[in-house]
Amino acid sequence: MKIIVCIKQVPDTKGGVQFNPDGTLNRGAMLAIMNPDDKAGLEAALRLKDQYGAEVTVITMGLPKAKDVLVEAMAMGADKAVLVTDRMLGGADTWATSTTLAGAIRNLEYDLIITGRQAIDGDTAQVGPQISEHLHIPVISYTQKLEIDGDYVIAQRQYEDRYHVVKAKMPCLITALAELNEPRYMTPGGIFAAYDAEITEFNRQHLIDVDDADLGLKGSPTKIAKASDKVRKGAGEQVNLDPEASVGYILEKLKEKHVI
Repeated sequence: MKIIVCIKQVPDTKGGVQFNPDGTLNRGAMLAIMNPDDKAGLEAALRLKDQYGAEVTVITMGLPKAKDVLVEAMAMGADKAVLVTDRMLGGADTWATSTTLAGAIRNLEYDLIITGRQAIDGDTAQVGPQISEHLHIPVISYTQKLEIDGDYVIAQRQYEDRYHVVKAKMPCLITALAELNEPRYMTPGGIFAAYDAEITEFNRQHLIDVDDADLGLKGSPTKIAKASDKVRKGAGEQVNLDPEASVGYILEKLKEKHVI
């Protein structure tokens, strides 16, 4: 079994975020981590490797510094890593990102593709399903439990206060929730091996069946109208009431907002 895991290097919001003049994130100036949902997807792939001897390839699109997240993934146990990087890919929205990743993945063999549900720097949950559309393969999103049955993937798909059990024949793609599992730690031996391992680099010329018009900022149908690092909150309304009156006041406010 060959598994591809799409991972993303995202800003560590504890260190603050910075923006370029065009409203896009200044990724080169920020501390970065592996996206949490992607890490859960990587752990799912590594467990399938432990169970079935699967080969796990991680792929990311980003600046050259995104190699750090690939090294981390290999230190956790991934077998191969691919960095997709090119100046013309910068500023991509979900459409341009999924187009790029699909073009890169067409170079690789796979039975299963795993992505995170969404990235914490965008929260769109679009890239995974869009990749599946580009590649014309089935997708199961919001996966909270995963198992393999022969040539099929069986997944519990989170749905409000319940879940769906969905079955898809491989090759297919799933998007993983952070709740899917508890990712393992890197091992000392894994860290040394990861830094010695070769990372494959793709650029524009390696993308298969992709039009320049669908890449980067120019190929992104959505544009950022405004961006800020903090949203200021108003002072709110302050009242001084005894406990009994406070209960009545809160209930009235909830009714006004149609919460109850």
